[in-house]
Amino acid sequence: MSSLTVGNANKSSSPKQATIPSPLITRRTRTPSMSERALESPELSGTIKSFCREKGHGFITPNTGGADIFVHVSDVEGEFVPLPGDIVKYRLCPIPPKFEKYQAVHVHITNLTPELHKKWELC
Repeated sequence: MSSLTVGNANKSSSPKQATIPSPLITRRTRTPSMSERALESPELSGTIKSFCREKGHGFITPNTGGADIFVHVSDVEGEFVPLPGDIVKYRLCPIPPKFEKYQAVHVHITNLTPELHKKWELC
């Protein structure tokens, strides 16, 4: 399968687009071997670039630079919904079928932005 593209195709000037991995790997669909692989990866840090509770995903900008990392709602730990600017720690998990791309798992917010954060159960 190929990746899904998110963006506004109606704009004539190069729209900003984000690539969402397909098939999406959620905590529920992750195999034990994939979970082990993720736990073996080092813990990294980054900043939430975008996150949409309704769509169930977002992106993290790594502190080390490089491409933004996809994060699924099922991989966000803690009681608060992330907001752009939140500092997070996460691990990388390879995405099948070729395991060439990665998504963030075990995502913990370590520094909340000053904006009011909603709790998951209140959304």
